[in-house]
Amino acid sequence: MKTTLFDKSGKKKSEVELPKIFNTKIREDIVLKYFEADKFVQPYSHDPRAGRKHSASGTISHKRHDWKGHYGRGISRIPRKTMSRRGTQFVWVGAEASSTRGGRRVHGPKGIGAETKINKKEIKLAMNSAFAATADKDCIIARYGSLDKISIAPIIIESIPEKTKDLKLTLESAFAESKELVFKKKSVRAGKGKSRGRKYKSNAGALIVVGKDEEKRFKGIEIKSIDEVTIADLYPLGRLTVYTQKAIAELGGKK
Repeated sequence: MKTTLFDKSGKKKSEVELPKIFNTKIREDIVLKYFEADKFVQPYSHDPRAGRKHSASGTISHKRHDWKGHYGRGISRIPRKTMSRRGTQFVWVGAEASSTRGGRRVHGPKGIGAETKINKKEIKLAMNSAFAATADKDCIIARYGSLDKISIAPIIIESIPEKTKDLKLTLESAFAESKELVFKKKSVRAGKGKSRGRKYKSNAGALIVVGKDEEKRFKGIEIKSIDEVTIADLYPLGRLTVYTQKAIAELGGKK
Protein backbone atom coordinates (compact mmCIF):
# COMPACT_ATOMS: atom_id res chain seq x y z
CA MET A 1 0.00 0.00 0.00
CA LYS A 2 1.32 3.42 -0.98
CA THR A 3 0.47 6.94 0.09
CA THR A 4 1.63 10.49 -0.60
CA LEU A 5 4.49 12.15 1.25
CA PHE A 6 4.16 15.89 1.88
CA ASP A 7 6.99 18.29 2.65
CA LYS A 8 6.95 20.88 5.45
CA SER A 9 5.05 23.38 3.32
CA GLY A 10 2.25 20.93 2.55
CA LYS A 11 3.23 20.24 -1.07
CA LYS A 12 3.24 16.73 -2.50
CA LYS A 13 6.77 15.38 -2.69
CA SER A 14 6.66 11.69 -3.58
CA GLU A 15 4.96 8.38 -2.90
CA VAL A 16 6.09 6.11 -0.09
CA GLU A 17 5.35 2.51 0.79
CA LEU A 18 3.45 1.97 4.01
CA PRO A 19 4.58 -0.68 6.52
CA LYS A 20 2.83 -4.05 6.69
CA ILE A 21 0.97 -2.99 9.83
CA PHE A 22 -1.38 -0.94 7.62
CA ASN A 23 -2.40 -4.10 5.75
CA THR A 24 -3.74 -5.70 8.92
CA LYS A 25 -7.30 -6.98 8.69
CA ILE A 26 -9.46 -4.59 10.70
CA ARG A 27 -11.14 -6.45 13.57
CA GLU A 28 -13.68 -4.04 15.05
CA ASP A 29 -14.80 -6.59 17.63
CA ILE A 30 -11.29 -7.01 19.05
CA VAL A 31 -10.72 -3.24 19.02
CA LEU A 32 -13.95 -2.65 20.94
CA LYS A 33 -13.04 -5.38 23.42
CA TYR A 34 -9.65 -3.77 24.10
CA PHE A 35 -11.19 -0.29 24.30
CA GLU A 36 -13.70 -1.43 26.91
CA ALA A 37 -11.01 -3.28 28.87
CA ASP A 38 -8.65 -0.30 28.78
CA LYS A 39 -11.22 2.24 29.99
CA PHE A 40 -10.69 3.58 33.50
CA VAL A 41 -13.75 3.24 35.70
CA GLN A 42 -13.73 5.26 38.90
CA PRO A 43 -14.55 2.82 41.73
CA TYR A 44 -17.40 4.10 43.86
CA SER A 45 -19.53 2.70 46.64
CA HIS A 46 -21.03 3.84 49.89
CA ASP A 47 -19.69 2.97 53.33
CA PRO A 48 -20.89 -0.57 54.17
CA ARG A 49 -21.94 0.71 57.61
CA ALA A 50 -23.63 3.87 56.33
CA GLY A 51 -27.16 4.25 57.71
CA ARG A 52 -26.64 1.38 60.14
CA LYS A 53 -24.78 3.12 62.95
CA HIS A 54 -27.79 3.67 65.23
CA SER A 55 -28.78 2.04 68.51
CA ALA A 56 -31.94 0.66 66.84
CA SER A 57 -31.70 -3.02 66.08
CA GLY A 58 -34.52 -5.35 65.07
CA THR A 59 -38.12 -4.36 65.79
CA ILE A 60 -39.83 -3.27 68.99
CA SER A 61 -42.07 -5.88 70.61
CA HIS A 62 -45.86 -5.96 70.07
CA LYS A 63 -46.64 -8.11 73.10
CA ARG A 64 -49.00 -6.96 75.83
CA HIS A 65 -47.41 -5.55 78.97
CA ASP A 66 -43.96 -5.83 77.36
CA TRP A 67 -41.35 -3.24 78.30
CA LYS A 68 -40.85 -0.68 75.48
CA GLY A 69 -43.52 -2.44 73.42
CA HIS A 70 -45.62 -1.18 70.48
CA TYR A 71 -48.88 -2.72 71.72
CA GLY A 72 -51.88 -0.42 71.32
CA ARG A 73 -49.94 2.44 69.77
CA GLY A 74 -50.91 1.86 66.14
CA ILE A 75 -47.40 2.33 64.72
CA SER A 76 -45.44 0.24 62.27
CA ARG A 77 -42.91 -2.40 63.19
CA ILE A 78 -39.80 -0.70 61.75
CA PRO A 79 -36.64 -0.45 63.89
CA ARG A 80 -36.74 2.62 66.13
CA LYS A 81 -34.24 4.41 68.33
CA THR A 82 -35.28 6.07 71.59
CA MET A 83 -34.95 9.85 71.65
CA SER A 84 -36.42 10.40 75.14
CA ARG A 85 -38.86 8.88 77.61
CA ARG A 86 -41.13 9.85 80.50
CA GLY A 87 -41.87 6.90 82.66
CA THR A 88 -43.12 4.19 80.34
CA GLN A 89 -43.87 6.65 77.53
CA PHE A 90 -41.13 6.61 74.88
CA VAL A 91 -40.40 9.03 72.03
CA TRP A 92 -39.15 6.94 69.14
CA VAL A 93 -37.75 7.80 65.72
CA GLY A 94 -37.52 5.28 62.89
CA ALA A 95 -33.94 4.29 62.03
CA GLU A 96 -31.84 1.75 60.10
CA ALA A 97 -34.51 0.89 57.52
CA SER A 98 -34.19 2.33 54.03
CA SER A 99 -37.49 4.19 54.31
CA THR A 100 -36.37 6.17 57.37
CA ARG A 101 -34.45 9.40 57.73
CA GLY A 102 -30.73 8.63 57.78
CA GLY A 103 -31.35 4.96 57.07
CA ARG A 104 -29.35 2.63 54.84
CA ARG A 105 -29.49 2.71 51.04
CA VAL A 106 -31.62 0.09 49.33
CA HIS A 107 -29.29 -1.08 46.57
CA GLY A 108 -26.30 1.24 46.51
CA PRO A 109 -23.30 0.78 44.19
CA LYS A 110 -21.03 -2.07 45.24
CA GLY A 111 -17.83 -0.60 43.83
CA ILE A 112 -15.94 -1.60 40.71
CA GLY A 113 -16.50 -5.12 39.42
CA ALA A 114 -13.98 -7.55 38.02
CA GLU A 115 -11.64 -5.97 35.48
CA THR A 116 -11.97 -7.20 31.90
CA LYS A 117 -9.09 -9.45 30.94
CA ILE A 118 -7.63 -9.44 27.44
CA ASN A 119 -4.78 -11.43 25.95
CA LYS A 120 -1.53 -9.82 24.77
CA LYS A 121 -2.10 -11.11 21.23
CA GLU A 122 -5.54 -9.50 21.19
CA ILE A 123 -4.04 -6.19 22.37
CA LYS A 124 -1.49 -6.33 19.55
CA LEU A 125 -4.18 -7.16 16.98
CA ALA A 126 -6.41 -4.35 18.29
CA MET A 127 -3.64 -1.73 18.03
CA ASN A 128 -2.61 -2.94 14.57
CA SER A 129 -6.25 -2.80 13.43
CA ALA A 130 -6.58 0.73 14.81
CA PHE A 131 -3.50 1.89 12.92
CA ALA A 132 -4.72 0.14 9.76
CA ALA A 133 -8.08 1.93 10.07
CA THR A 134 -6.31 5.31 9.78
CA ALA A 135 -5.39 4.27 6.22
CA ASP A 136 -8.82 2.85 5.36
CA LYS A 137 -10.93 5.45 3.56
CA ASP A 138 -14.20 3.64 4.26
CA CYS A 139 -13.52 3.69 8.01
CA ILE A 140 -12.67 7.39 7.93
CA ILE A 141 -15.84 8.31 6.02
CA ALA A 142 -17.92 6.12 8.35
CA ARG A 143 -16.52 7.93 11.39
CA TYR A 144 -17.06 11.47 10.09
CA GLY A 145 -20.66 12.01 8.99
CA SER A 146 -19.87 15.35 7.31
CA LEU A 147 -17.13 13.83 5.16
CA ASP A 148 -18.21 12.59 1.71
CA LYS A 149 -14.89 11.53 0.26
CA ILE A 150 -11.19 11.48 1.04
CA SER A 151 -8.43 11.14 -1.54
CA ILE A 152 -5.32 10.49 0.60
CA ALA A 153 -5.09 8.47 3.78
CA PRO A 154 -3.03 8.50 5.86
CA ILE A 155 -1.13 11.78 5.52
CA ILE A 156 2.65 11.54 5.88
CA ILE A 157 4.86 14.61 6.31
CA GLU A 158 8.66 14.83 6.34
CA SER A 159 8.77 16.41 9.79
CA ILE A 160 6.83 18.86 11.92
CA PRO A 161 7.47 22.54 11.14
CA GLU A 162 9.02 24.65 13.87
CA LYS A 163 6.18 27.19 14.10
CA THR A 164 2.53 26.54 14.83
CA LYS A 165 1.31 28.72 11.96
CA ASP A 166 3.49 26.74 9.51
CA LEU A 167 2.07 23.49 10.85
CA LYS A 168 -1.45 24.87 10.43
CA LEU A 169 -0.77 25.79 6.80
CA THR A 170 0.74 22.35 6.16
CA LEU A 171 -2.30 20.56 7.54
CA GLU A 172 -4.74 22.79 5.64
CA SER A 173 -2.90 22.04 2.42
CA ALA A 174 -2.66 18.28 3.05
CA PHE A 175 -6.29 17.93 4.22
CA ALA A 176 -7.88 19.87 1.38
CA GLU A 177 -11.26 18.08 1.60
CA SER A 178 -11.49 17.76 5.38
CA LYS A 179 -9.56 20.71 6.80
CA GLU A 180 -12.58 21.74 8.90
CA LEU A 181 -12.26 18.48 10.87
CA VAL A 182 -8.51 18.70 11.46
CA PHE A 183 -8.48 21.34 14.20
CA LYS A 184 -10.24 21.21 17.55
CA LYS A 185 -13.33 23.36 17.88
CA LYS A 186 -14.75 24.22 21.27
CA SER A 187 -18.26 25.63 21.66
CA VAL A 188 -20.81 26.24 24.40
CA ARG A 189 -23.36 23.47 24.63
CA ALA A 190 -27.03 24.26 23.99
CA GLY A 191 -29.60 23.36 26.62
CA LYS A 192 -29.47 22.43 30.30
CA GLY A 193 -26.14 20.64 30.02
CA LYS A 194 -24.43 23.99 30.64
CA SER A 195 -25.53 23.88 34.27
CA ARG A 196 -24.71 20.18 34.73
CA GLY A 197 -20.95 20.19 34.47
CA ARG A 198 -20.70 19.89 30.68
CA LYS A 199 -20.82 23.48 29.51
CA TYR A 200 -18.48 23.00 26.55
CA LYS A 201 -18.33 20.43 23.79
CA SER A 202 -15.50 19.90 21.31
CA ASN A 203 -14.40 17.60 18.54
CA ALA A 204 -11.29 15.44 18.70
CA GLY A 205 -9.48 16.94 15.70
CA ALA A 206 -6.68 15.18 13.88
CA LEU A 207 -3.93 13.18 15.59
CA ILE A 208 -0.29 13.72 14.68
CA VAL A 209 1.95 10.74 15.40
CA VAL A 210 5.66 11.48 15.65
CA GLY A 211 8.81 9.50 16.37
CA LYS A 212 10.21 8.97 19.85
CA ASP A 213 12.93 11.65 19.51
CA GLU A 214 10.88 14.30 17.73
CA GLU A 215 9.77 17.39 19.66
CA LYS A 216 6.08 18.04 20.14
CA ARG A 217 5.44 21.47 21.64
CA PHE A 218 2.23 22.70 20.09
CA LYS A 219 -1.11 23.79 21.53
CA GLY A 220 -4.50 23.14 19.97
CA ILE A 221 -3.28 20.11 18.00
CA GLU A 222 -2.94 16.66 19.54
CA ILE A 223 0.56 15.33 18.98
CA LYS A 224 1.79 12.01 20.39
CA SER A 225 4.77 9.77 19.88
CA ILE A 226 4.43 6.14 18.82
CA ASP A 227 4.88 4.92 22.40
CA GLU A 228 2.22 7.27 23.77
CA VAL A 229 -0.60 6.37 21.35
CA THR A 230 -3.36 4.40 23.05
CA ILE A 231 -6.49 2.71 21.76
CA ALA A 232 -8.57 5.61 23.11
CA ASP A 233 -6.72 7.97 20.70
CA LEU A 234 -7.76 5.91 17.67
CA TYR A 235 -11.26 4.76 18.66
CA PRO A 236 -13.82 5.02 17.06
CA LEU A 237 -11.88 3.65 14.11
CA GLY A 238 -10.92 5.88 11.22
CA ARG A 239 -9.54 8.99 12.92
CA LEU A 240 -7.81 11.53 10.68
CA THR A 241 -4.14 10.89 11.39
CA VAL A 242 -0.86 12.42 10.29
CA TYR A 243 2.42 10.51 10.54
CA THR A 244 5.95 11.79 10.28
CA GLN A 245 8.58 9.81 8.35
CA LYS A 246 10.27 8.79 11.62
CA ALA A 247 6.97 7.51 13.00
CA ILE A 248 6.37 5.44 9.86
CA ALA A 249 9.89 4.00 10.11
CA GLU A 250 9.30 3.05 13.75
CA LEU A 251 5.96 1.46 12.88
CA GLY A 252 7.69 -0.55 10.19
CA GLY A 253 10.11 -1.92 12.79
CA LYS A 254 7.31 -3.19 15.03
CA LYS A 255 6.56 -6.90 14.90
